[in-house]
Amino acid sequence: MTLSSSLINSLETFLQQPNIETSPAWEFIHGQAQQKPMPTLFHSRLQRNLVNAINNKTQAYEAIQELRCIIPPLSVVPDIVVVKSDRLQDEDGPLQGSPDWLIEIRSPDQSTLDLQNKILHCLSNGTQLAWLIDIQRQRVWVWENQELPLVLAGADILPTLDGISDFTVEEIIAMTLKRSMRS
Repeated sequence: MTLSSSLINSLETFLQQPNIETSPAWEFIHGQAQQKPMPTLFHSRLQRNLVNAINNKTQAYEAIQELRCIIPPLSVVPDIVVVKSDRLQDEDGPLQGSPDWLIEIRSPDQSTLDLQNKILHCLSNGTQLAWLIDIQRQRVWVWENQELPLVLAGADILPTLDGISDFTVEEIIAMTLKRSMRS
């Protein structure tokens, strides 16, 4: 069976489908299987560089790219999840529940409203902090707990969990141009 945006009657049925972990990953949102857009160069660089920057600043949390999160009745695959280290199990598999901090990077053809709905679902189920990064507009939407979002730009300092680090929007956007450091 192909998933081609088909209507599936339950989260359990979706999770049993073959190929939901193919690249790009499939998500299950509001009863519908949806494949994430293929990331661009800047999107991929930002994702990699931000995961590395967060992981270099903390041992209490771990930043992970493209980790499936099971938050019934949804199954989402955020671009980056940051999870308290003691919540991560020693066995392989998806994260059961919402990440502590969720980061989405908007692709040019991606609906901001769809991303916001995914973020709001996570926030209503335990996520403490969410960023929606818009590379083209050089803005970051930030939600903390149940507060209304802030839209930050330029030298604005972005909130993180437990003081992981002070990132500015400019620093985040600059990560789209930073090439991999080879040793």
